[in-house]
Amino acid sequence: VQLVESGGGLVQPGGSLKLSCATSGFTVKNYYMKWVRQAPGKGLDWVSTINSSSGSTNYADSVKGRFTISRDNAKNTVYLQMNSLKPEDTATYYCYTEILGYNYWGQGTQVTVSS
Repeated sequence: VQLVESGGGLVQPGGSLKLSCATSGFTVKNYYMKWVRQAPGKGLDWVSTINSSSGSTNYADSVKGRFTISRDNAKNTVYLQMNSLKPEDTATYYCYTEILGYNYWGQGTQVTVSS
């Protein structure tokens, strides 16, 4: 099982970024996938989940209406479209899943929102 995030970078407040989480070793539509983030010096914060099968989504209040999680089953990839970015969105973003009791994480991608 492998998860590889990409798409982070430096963006001005109000800007947009689209993160990708490319997966291998499992079928992404069969498991929930989460995005979590860790700001400098802080703990992990859950951002969003896309559930297996139905593909229903959930968001933290802090990102609701600005971020959109989606999934491309053919590419086995999960995305996080981030709009109207704020300085407080600055963090390392990780994708995560749990398969048969084991937790799998990507290496993270850095998002910096600054003017």
